Amino acid sequence: MDNRINSKQERYAEINRITHETSISMKLWLDGAGESKIATGIGFFDHMLTLLAKHGLLDVELTVKGDLEVDGHHTVEDVGIVLGQALAKALVSKDGIKRYGSAFVPMDEALVLVALDFGGRPYLVYEVEVPSSKVGNFDTELVQEFLQALAVNAAMNIHVRQFSGINTHHIIEAVFKALGQAIRAGATYDQRIKGVMSTKGTI
Repeated sequence: MDNRINSKQERYAEINRITHETSISMKLWLDGAGESKIATGIGFFDHMLTLLAKHGLLDVELTVKGDLEVDGHHTVEDVGIVLGQALAKALVSKDGIKRYGSAFVPMDEALVLVALDFGGRPYLVYEVEVPSSKVGNFDTELVQEFLQALAVNAAMNIHVRQFSGINTHHIIEAVFKALGQAIRAGATYDQRIKGVMSTKGTI
């Protein structure tokens, strides 16, 4: 991926963000093949982001150095910020995209819906309950923090709803897979759409 030649036709973004808490570098190709190189220092989070990229057909290069000696909060939240900024930049004008995307994803006993809107109105509704507070060294409450940061920085409305599930890993995996599928659907071009998908003429 890192030797790809960027063209004006590619929806591509590169974001570098450095704070006292994290240092993050991300390259995102919106119209990719689901290939990723991800290193956040949190194994389970790497796994979830890899799934998001695969199901979203996003090509992603991501490296993070975070203050994991404190905990994973800053790393996970800041990745949400950077991914949101990258999506917003890669989408450019949003002309011709379907705008809305949704996906139901089953993962064994778990079933999760993610529905989203790239319409410029950031909002998160998160209706998910998991039985465990941790998966590996990942704090499961951070899923909501990641999605909140993503929604705000990509100017997306995201609804996440869990219909079933008793295994924490399965539930969260279904969330990330469904998120990838929904992003791919909402960012897809439709040649019948002239300008943006809005009667206001802007989103």
